[in-house]
Amino acid sequence: MGQMGDMTRTAVVVVDMLNPYDHDDADLLQRSVREVVRPLAGLVRQAWEREDVELIFVNDNHGDFSATREQLQHRALNGRFPQLVAPVPPPLDCAFMAKVRHSAFYGTPLEYLLRSHGVDVVVLAGQVTEQCVLYSALDAYVREFSVRVARDCVAHIHADLAEAALRLMERNIRAELLHAAHCLNH
Repeated sequence: MGQMGDMTRTAVVVVDMLNPYDHDDADLLQRSVREVVRPLAGLVRQAWEREDVELIFVNDNHGDFSATREQLQHRALNGRFPQLVAPVPPPLDCAFMAKVRHSAFYGTPLEYLLRSHGVDVVVLAGQVTEQCVLYSALDAYVREFSVRVARDCVAHIHADLAEAALRLMERNIRAELLHAAHCLNH
C-alpha cells in the first residue's frame, strides 16, 4: 500500500495489546480490556480488509530488547489472560514495531512509516487510555497528524483518569473520540 493521490489516508495504530498481564495493575486493567476486546477485534478486521487503511501494531517490549513479534505474542498468549490477547493478534503481514516507553512514536519508526504511506489520520486503540494511548495521541498531534481515538477500543486501569485523558485528548489536541464503527467511515 502506498500513498493514493490526494485521498486522506488513515492508519489504525493498536497499542500494547500483546500483554502477559504480569504487572502490578494487571487485575484492574484486564477488567477494562474485557469490555473493549470485541469491538477492537472488529476494528482490526475492518482496517485489515481495507486497502486505504494502514494497520500497525506497536507493542511494549517489556524490557526485552531482543524480543521478536512472535516472542511477544507467545508470552502474551501464555500469560495470565490469553483470552484477552487471542481475539486481536497482529496479522503476519501488518506492520509491527516494539516500543520501550509510553508513546508509540518514541524510539520507533512509526512517524516515518506513516509519512511514507501518506497517512493523515491516526486512529488509536489498545491500552492504556490514561498512559500509552494518551502519550501516543499527544505525539501524533505534535507531528501534525489528525487524531481519532476509538473510545470503545481503549482500555484503562483507572476509569476516572481515563475519562480525564479522553477529555484532554478531545479538548487540547483536537482528537475525535469515536466508536470503532465510525473511525474509518468518518
